[in-house]
Amino acid sequence: MNTKDFIRLGVPLGEATRRATDFVSQFILSGGDKSRLEEELKAIVANPALFSEDPMRKELAIAIVNAPPPPRAEPVKYRQWGEGLEHEAVMQMERACLLPVAVAGALMPDAHVGYGLPIGGVLATENVVIPYAVGVDIACRMKMTVLDVPIRELERHPERLTRAIEAETRFGVGATFKNRRQHEVLDADWSVSPVTSQNKDRAWSQLGTSGSGNHFVEFGLFTAHGKIHDLEPGAYLALLSHSGSRGTGAAVCDHYSKIAFSQFPDLPSELKRLAWLALDSQEGQEYWAAMELMGRYAAANHALIHKHVAANLGANVLLDLENHHNFAWKEKHTINGQEKEVIVHRKGATPAGEGVLGIIPGSMASPGFVVSGKGNPESLDSASHGAGRVMSRTQATKTFQWKKVNAFLREKGVTLISAGLDEVPMVYKNIHEVMAAQKDLVTVLGQFDPKLVKMAPHGERPED
Repeated sequence: MNTKDFIRLGVPLGEATRRATDFVSQFILSGGDKSRLEEELKAIVANPALFSEDPMRKELAIAIVNAPPPPRAEPVKYRQWGEGLEHEAVMQMERACLLPVAVAGALMPDAHVGYGLPIGGVLATENVVIPYAVGVDIACRMKMTVLDVPIRELERHPERLTRAIEAETRFGVGATFKNRRQHEVLDADWSVSPVTSQNKDRAWSQLGTSGSGNHFVEFGLFTAHGKIHDLEPGAYLALLSHSGSRGTGAAVCDHYSKIAFSQFPDLPSELKRLAWLALDSQEGQEYWAAMELMGRYAAANHALIHKHVAANLGANVLLDLENHHNFAWKEKHTINGQEKEVIVHRKGATPAGEGVLGIIPGSMASPGFVVSGKGNPESLDSASHGAGRVMSRTQATKTFQWKKVNAFLREKGVTLISAGLDEVPMVYKNIHEVMAAQKDLVTVLGQFDPKLVKMAPHGERPED
């Protein structure tokens, strides 16, 4: 008997198929009647629980019970915000909604192609978590602090602000502090996963640093349109940062995504990167605990950057806001008319429940926005996490030259401390169009205009 025979008899692909092959071999070697094989297999498929104690049949029976359901014939319902989205990003969302564990989805107006789930993709599942629907940079987040530093410092003494950023941050792959920073996150239980346990010292060495790519720390002008917490309407100097859980978060993703892939080797090729972990399994529980720890760790990185920059300037904080993306949350949502607890993956999407404050950046030369969520159920209480790319990093470095980019930045009143060509403003969508496309998701409370921007340039010194 071969795989086609097993499929015809209802044996699921993957582990169950392999166990069926083993059963056939053992059955024949033990002197079983070959003509009864189909009958035997049909009986096990029909009621595997009856054979859970049978020495020859129990492994196949267990594999059948644990086998994932096949992909859906039609994708679960999802709604798209924004027009002219990258075709492949839409197809990635469509495919994700074919997963047997998916129950609802949404696609944000900043969407572009990612691994498995598109950036800007929101996916709700039942009792499973998908490492690649969370993302490699687990718990990447935004943080803004409004400081009591006069706005005129941006023009009169920009070098003072620049020195504060460069003294109190580090950028790039492997960036560390020789004199390590301290934070209470180090007192958390890092033994929740073998990956976090093995990487605790690495995480400590990178506390308070930012990564490469689109991570940044920048000063700008923040205009509050109305009162936000205790901050009165008006214009202020603010510090904005974007980064995540550094090398340790990437190691968590790599480890558990490989486990997920190995558990579902027979998923269709277009769904392989969306392999999942059951939350009631050991691996699922480990990943969830590690993910939540990475959320605390990413928050600690931002907290230290903002604390040390403010201290460097002798400034007080007037407003402190933050939110994160690339995460999974246990939330209650109404799905097909029934309220249920689901796992909401927001890969490059901002939580936007009713009244929830968030920060949506543009680019190094376009504004970002402080917003309040409207709790739109069709978006699973989500909004975009930025403007979204329109060009790959490779294409960007082939297309642009610093001479023209710098002239453009000067026109916009932006001083660039450092960055790579792959992050120039032209690689991003028009943030105003993105915001216009999600008026039913968020209310704008204020605008942040970048003035002094630092990102990781090519060749950034990794240690100091």
